[in-house]
Amino acid sequence: MEIIRIPGVMQDTCRKQLQKGRSLGFVPTMGALHAGHLSLIKRAQRENDIAVVSVFINPIQFGPSEDLAAYPRDVDSDVAKLRELGIDTLFMPDNNLMYPGGFATYIQVDGLSGKLCGMTRPGHFRGVATVVAKLLNLTSPTRAYFGQKDFQQTVVIRRMVRDLNLNVEVVVCPTLREEDGLAMSSRNQYLNPEERAAATVLHRALTLTAERLLAGGLSPAGLKELLTAELKKETLVTAIDYAALCHAETLEELQDIGQAKEVLIAVALKIGRTRLIDNLMVNID
Repeated sequence: MEIIRIPGVMQDTCRKQLQKGRSLGFVPTMGALHAGHLSLIKRAQRENDIAVVSVFINPIQFGPSEDLAAYPRDVDSDVAKLRELGIDTLFMPDNNLMYPGGFATYIQVDGLSGKLCGMTRPGHFRGVATVVAKLLNLTSPTRAYFGQKDFQQTVVIRRMVRDLNLNVEVVVCPTLREEDGLAMSSRNQYLNPEERAAATVLHRALTLTAERLLAGGLSPAGLKELLTAELKKETLVTAIDYAALCHAETLEELQDIGQAKEVLIAVALKIGRTRLIDNLMVNID
């Protein structure tokens, strides 16, 4: 496995592979790799000649009061896992190389960025879109792989790719879950045992709401009320950022179930001090 830290070297390395006619699969991560990340990487390996992974904790997607300094870091473990998988190239750039002095160019996907997580994390998706655009430019992948757990992120990235005519296929892979339904996330490491048990409320509430949606008889407002009430049953939930039923492409909250063939049921909340997100996609066509 080749480890590259300099953006220009990364760009040249990928360009040479593409000139040889090889397909390239790219998985961007912020490290603290878990089984969910590894499933994306394995798919990239299966579907492409070359697999590239980046490990970069992107500072510009964190707000001033968010957990950048405390975000889980375990570089040695990440490198060992990637070596075991047989990854071709690992890109681990330093902040000052990705954002040199005087950096002043950002990408803003209007509309989509201000919904759901964007309501309580202003600037977050500007940071996400900017770093993903830079990484796609450096790697020029055939396909880039993202997890459904961060569904809003995938919608924002797909719109950016479409609007900027970027030559890459965005592949969204299913959320991997623990046996009790909790979506795999690096932030799960923040939870103490009691909070970890409480966090299962996300998947339970989403599943119940999806079942009631498919059974019919409740409006989006009624389903949202059901979802919120189920979340509030857990006493360790300290805040609910949102509990919403949305159009899967526009992220607009639904006023009528007939407005969409696929409904995104999405939740963001805090268990103690840890912010968790999860979602389910329901096909009602």
